[in-house]
Amino acid sequence: MAREIAEIPALAERLLARDDAIAAIAKRIGDANPRFAVLCARGSSGHVTVFMRYLLEARLGLLVSAAAPSVVTAYKKRPEMRDALFVVVSQSGRSPDLVMATRVARECGALTLAIVNDEDSPAAKAADLVLPINAGPEKAVAATKTVALSMIAGTALVGALSQDDAELAAALRRLPRRLADALSCDWSEWSNSLIDAPAAFVAARGYGFGTAREVALKLTETLRLPALGYSAAELRHGPRAAISPATPVLLLRQNDEAATAVDELARDLQQAGDRVFLAGGPQSSLPWTGDDHPVCDPIVMLVPAYRAIEMAARKLGFDPDNPPHLNKVTQTL
Repeated sequence: MAREIAEIPALAERLLARDDAIAAIAKRIGDANPRFAVLCARGSSGHVTVFMRYLLEARLGLLVSAAAPSVVTAYKKRPEMRDALFVVVSQSGRSPDLVMATRVARECGALTLAIVNDEDSPAAKAADLVLPINAGPEKAVAATKTVALSMIAGTALVGALSQDDAELAAALRRLPRRLADALSCDWSEWSNSLIDAPAAFVAARGYGFGTAREVALKLTETLRLPALGYSAAELRHGPRAAISPATPVLLLRQNDEAATAVDELARDLQQAGDRVFLAGGPQSSLPWTGDDHPVCDPIVMLVPAYRAIEMAARKLGFDPDNPPHLNKVTQTL
């Protein structure tokens, strides 16, 4: 897991150098002119689609729905998908329900795109278009580099679709260096707080929400710690009752219109005496590379979070590379 986290910057640079392939996929999508998008994934890849939902809706104005594979696999229904862009995100591309959902979406009129690590996988073969992230073998069962690379692929694709977003294009060029710098951001103060915690919370808003969900999942998978990822807006309401000084809260902040909600939550929790760790912004309490583009910052935050979780697992005597009950391919129908 530690080695694969360290590979992320170089892999990101290699992926972003394939701008011709990404532009060709963007042209196919642009020519199809979809009216809406359907995103399909499970687990960590599902958090990539949460991130992509904000990209597609906030930057392209394209309405997005999350696919429910059981509609196809369990209920045997075939939703109408004419004029839809169907995107499946999968590390292995071998989960049977995702493969079937992709095939049915294509048969029902959608333009289908697979963002996968293995371009020869069944999910890739079921799709019209394939965007391989080429992260190489991921031997740690808990996914890290494939999550970051899938988010980067989605960002690069949206950048190509928007065409005139010069700021995002420049931020993507800076991204590999920022990911490398993030390897030096030591979040052990946060991870040390998890050792004796009964539960933990991670919160963000907007583009950061997918990252918050992903970090919470890694806490549960790798540290065997009950953890929940929330929107910063939602955590202020009912779930707030479960927070105490014993339950650390990690807040992820990108510098955009969603930052106010994170700042207000941080202030309220700090005033109540809760344990708050803030990443991003001028009040960041964790080491940070400095704010850049709000779309790219949540991707960069994965790196120090993953490193901190991997180190905490070892402190607890757990094997971060092989968490119990976790498999690389989810065999679900």
